[in-house]
Amino acid sequence: MKRIIPVSLLLGAALALSTPAMATSQVAVAGQSAVQNASMKAPLAAPGVPGGRGLAIKTAKALTVPLEGQQFIDGAVILIKDGLIEAVGTAAETPIPIGYEVLDVGDRWVSPGMVELHAHIAGTFDINDTVYLTNPGVRASVSVRPGDRKMMMGLAGGVTTILFIPGSGANIGGQGVLLKIGLEDYESMLIRDPGSMKLAQAGNPERWTINPGRSFMNWNTRNTLERGVAYAKRFEKDQEKGTKRPKRDLQFEVIRALYNNEAQISTHTQIYQVANMTLTMVAEELGLPVFIDHGTFNAYRVAPRAVELGVNAILGPRNVDVPTPGMMGWAGTNPERIQGVAAGYQERGMKMIGFNTDSPVIPQEELSLQAAIAVKYGFEDSELQTIRGLTIIPAKTAGIDHLVGSIEVGKHADLLITTGDPVDPRSCVERIFTEGKTVYDTSMERQRW
Repeated sequence: MKRIIPVSLLLGAALALSTPAMATSQVAVAGQSAVQNASMKAPLAAPGVPGGRGLAIKTAKALTVPLEGQQFIDGAVILIKDGLIEAVGTAAETPIPIGYEVLDVGDRWVSPGMVELHAHIAGTFDINDTVYLTNPGVRASVSVRPGDRKMMMGLAGGVTTILFIPGSGANIGGQGVLLKIGLEDYESMLIRDPGSMKLAQAGNPERWTINPGRSFMNWNTRNTLERGVAYAKRFEKDQEKGTKRPKRDLQFEVIRALYNNEAQISTHTQIYQVANMTLTMVAEELGLPVFIDHGTFNAYRVAPRAVELGVNAILGPRNVDVPTPGMMGWAGTNPERIQGVAAGYQERGMKMIGFNTDSPVIPQEELSLQAAIAVKYGFEDSELQTIRGLTIIPAKTAGIDHLVGSIEVGKHADLLITTGDPVDPRSCVERIFTEGKTVYDTSMERQRW
């Protein structure tokens, strides 16, 4: 193994061997700036701190999982600088710059932090999202509480990014917010607000005040969305004219964001008929960005149409459709077998499949288990579909794949160090980095209930 000699020793040796004139010249140059001398003696800033030294992680296997291309690297080195991934490659092809801290994790694996697009556990949740049947102006962001205990448990399970959303008691519960977990304050945590607009069809909203039927709910939801799109078009027209300042309507600002493709509709939709209406009304007719959230109770039958319309599926927390009398009566269909939900979508051509916990319905720290259960019930994982469904696919679905979701140059250094495959329930998360900073380390402390 090649030994690295500190630069200070090399400089000292060079000065000792130089002529007196050369040594005097060197000292004179070094003494030109007291500030420069002081900075040379100052301790190096911690890795991940802007302007500080870099960090090099050496690992047996890095699950890079980009949307396209090589999905893993054996014997990898990951370079981190200023909170971003500076380089990733094999040890032979990725030299470590002098001065970088080296963290050799041995036979541990490194993977991107997981992205959870259905969370209700980032704060106090003291918002009323059922005042009206559609409440597009309500914001979940007002109830975020940094350091929330349940959210930190999710972090310990490998979840580094969440979409914190309103509930599903109304057809439009309001606006979600995309957050990083483990950072100190809301401003540091914030990725995007609005993170999404929460739409719920059938099921829970049927119990709202007057027990509305599905036909009325569809009409009312469509009416709200059409009014919002009309507002977005009018706002855009006023901006183009520049003759007057566009008048804002806070209720419909989120729909303007949707219209401009700056956010997505996260749709609590399940049952084939209901999920099909999501595709028809939201994606096809109104042309708004949307993804299926839940997608259970035979909703996998919409997969071919969803693929055609570019609608992704973030599935869970139910993993299996079972032919019980209750399900058949509610869903109106009769599954021919015990059907793995993710496998049902995959068998019908859907590749953009992710997973969620609907936390706290399922504890957020069990997000990876959702993917493991999918494999148990027929989901094909030969091309790392499970870890992709926990990282790059939800990141792409939320429109934040330029920031998180894979280990690629320029992205945030949100990384997990695990004892093996992070989807294998036998593996443990040992250390977590968010933007290059250690936010969880089992050698220091473990999260417990």
